[in-house]
Amino acid sequence: MGKGVLNLVAPRALGAVAAGLALLGSARADPPPANHRPNVVLILVDDAAFMDFGAYGGEAHTPNIDRLAGQGVLFTDYHTSPLCSPSRAMLLTGVDNHRTGVSTIEEVIPPEQRGKPGYTLHFEPGVVTIASRLKAAGYRTYMAGKWHLGHGPGDLPDAHGFDHSLALDASGADNWQQKPYMPYYDSAPWFEDGKPTRLPDDFYSSTLLVDRMIGYLQAGKDSGQPFFAYLPFQAVHIPVQAPKEYSDHYAGRFDAGWDVLRRDRWERAQKLGLIPESAPLGPMPKGSRPWSSLSPEDQKIYARSMEVYAGMMEAMDHEIGRLIGYLEAQGQFADTVFIIASDNGPEPSDPVHAQGMDLWMGLHGYDWKLDDLGLKGSLNYIGPEWAGAAASPGILFKFYTAEGGVHAPLIVSGPGIAAGARTAAQAFVTDVAPTILDLTGVPDTHAPGGIPMWGRSLAPVLDGQANTVHGPDDPVGFEVSGNASLFRGDYKLVRDMPPYGDGQWRLFNLAADPGETSDLAASRPDLFTEMKRDYAAYAKKAGVLELPEGYDVQQQIVKNAIGKQVRRYGGGLAAAGAAIVLVLAAGLWLVLRRRGKRSTS
Repeated sequence: MGKGVLNLVAPRALGAVAAGLALLGSARADPPPANHRPNVVLILVDDAAFMDFGAYGGEAHTPNIDRLAGQGVLFTDYHTSPLCSPSRAMLLTGVDNHRTGVSTIEEVIPPEQRGKPGYTLHFEPGVVTIASRLKAAGYRTYMAGKWHLGHGPGDLPDAHGFDHSLALDASGADNWQQKPYMPYYDSAPWFEDGKPTRLPDDFYSSTLLVDRMIGYLQAGKDSGQPFFAYLPFQAVHIPVQAPKEYSDHYAGRFDAGWDVLRRDRWERAQKLGLIPESAPLGPMPKGSRPWSSLSPEDQKIYARSMEVYAGMMEAMDHEIGRLIGYLEAQGQFADTVFIIASDNGPEPSDPVHAQGMDLWMGLHGYDWKLDDLGLKGSLNYIGPEWAGAAASPGILFKFYTAEGGVHAPLIVSGPGIAAGARTAAQAFVTDVAPTILDLTGVPDTHAPGGIPMWGRSLAPVLDGQANTVHGPDDPVGFEVSGNASLFRGDYKLVRDMPPYGDGQWRLFNLAADPGETSDLAASRPDLFTEMKRDYAAYAKKAGVLELPEGYDVQQQIVKNAIGKQVRRYGGGLAAAGAAIVLVLAAGLWLVLRRRGKRSTS
């Protein structure tokens, strides 16, 4: 399937995409009056794979997301960064992550980069969020969910355009209790309107976030102003947790294992027209265990982990349905643009099997047992094999710029947007903010000395005026901690770092080979050289810093974790506390080394 071609199809029940083409004009929704400014709901799912939603052929039951897909445009060629914070920075600003200041995440940054321009890990001067722009234009602006974009004075949502916000300033947290999920954090830092806050004693994250968002909307409903609501869920980030009634819907669904799931998604993607029928299936990540090599007991708990994963997705979708129901009851649904995306591909980490983690888990009330997997007190995860399978038809996963890490779902629906459409137009995370400005009629302006948006509005695609906004020779680059890619039409230049990559540049034709199985660097040397030159120009413009000699992401995680613990407890760190830190750090190092050796075997 060539890129830049607009195909329109009506989604099937449960979100599967039906075959058949239609003319764009016949499906276009009536545009809103010229003087009417729509509301905007921006929903960000954490670590969802390209095919996780029902509308993309996923296993989870997501009728509310699928409904929005059926009433809007479903993108099949949307790309983001491979890590959460850089993606969120680009999503909210329309600017490359390095120019925002959030080039990577604090867990992996080396000391040689920390604090340098673009590497301060918070929004730097001149960076303006979409919330600030809309607020200046008369919008009410709200947020409820994960922030992870800086935690110093002036770094939280209240300082970046949000009237009201409930924000988690960490990479993740427990979904049932206000507590951390890994030793890097000593707490789950939640803030409301910029001030530390305590969550209720009894909550589930997706329900809590929608409750809070509805409360914000209800409080301002008589203002006469349109609203911008940013809802970045914790689903489906580690810890993967869900109410049992949702997880039980998938009993037995994943018993065949990750090898089968990977092939099933690849075949389904072909049948749905998401990839060409001739597209080869990419390999599982290096070092992946065959499902048949697991003991029956391990197969049961790993299969259950994916049942919980699907249940967590369904539970989130149910809460999205509650928000839709509220807006319908208020007579505002028809005037609301919905944008739903994922920040990156699925999470491969195994946080449970590090040496010493049993001590930390015991101290924090966690276990990893089949009977209560996904419930309160369970530290559930899906791991590299399930993540690699879920990423199909792409390869690899979060952290890497292979398709499994950066090819993500994007759905846009609302007034003036084509209904029941599917487009293969290229779209990137930096395009979302300028698209919102276009749809709301807010001028694309920035403060003196501010940084202009890098992205392009997708509005011409959404209303049928154009098949694409990125030309076949327009280069678009990404880089996070050495993992890098550059897109130009059908072609992608990509470099993935160890342990799952080798740091070498490769060239692929994604239109024919979305599984990145056939490197064209040798057969297309001129194009390979041109695109490497394009990437060098991007890196210079963005301010990408090279990694220091000998950088090892696994070692850096351990060093940064130890450094944070030492800074937290200061010079008076007790001997017992120091021993615990060192045991945990050593355990983390050993499990990462073991995973690295598996990946290179």
